Amino acid sequence: MPRPELIRGDDGIDRCGWSGDDAEYRRYHDEEWGTPQHDPVRLFEKVCLEGFQAGLSWITILRRRPAFREVFHGFDAERVASMTEADVVRLLDDERIIRHRGKIEATIQNARATLALDQPLDELIWSFAPPRREERPTGFGAVPAITAESTALSKELRRRGFRFVGPTTMYALMQAAGLVDDHLVGCFRAEAADAQPNPSAAAAVAG
Repeated sequence: MPRPELIRGDDGIDRCGWSGDDAEYRRYHDEEWGTPQHDPVRLFEKVCLEGFQAGLSWITILRRRPAFREVFHGFDAERVASMTEADVVRLLDDERIIRHRGKIEATIQNARATLALDQPLDELIWSFAPPRREERPTGFGAVPAITAESTALSKELRRRGFRFVGPTTMYALMQAAGLVDDHLVGCFRAEAADAQPNPSAAAAVAG
């Protein structure tokens, strides 16, 4: 049997325990969380949705993601940046999403900040990716909530006008977008990733 931090599905596969038995959450764990994401649209979406998640569970956001994508124009930054106060008021009445004025306004502001960047959003975010660590966490207690890199990314995004991008939120983004891989030892995703060469280790040997 897997350790308490892991859960074995009815398919006999061991996963990080937070994936539970919800089919969509399991799919997210298996296919998205910890997978390197470089698409600037999807990264912009993740920045915004991680902001909406603050104070809530991620499954709450995940179940509403189709509606978020609809009301925020597929997270096309140019279209979101053009949204107005009338759009904010309209979304505050939309029960399919999280009706939080500050977070809705932050999404619009984040789109405008994205358009004002002097480099692609994906390049900016990935410039804060830490080296792949040699040992992955064996339990939830070993997974940090904030790191030096997430703090630095938060500071830089705030400097550039982004909102709802605190250090904890940015570490969650790093986990979701694959800048870090926090799948636990014993999870099938961890085993698959660890079977791949470590570029950092290879570089160190070459050096």
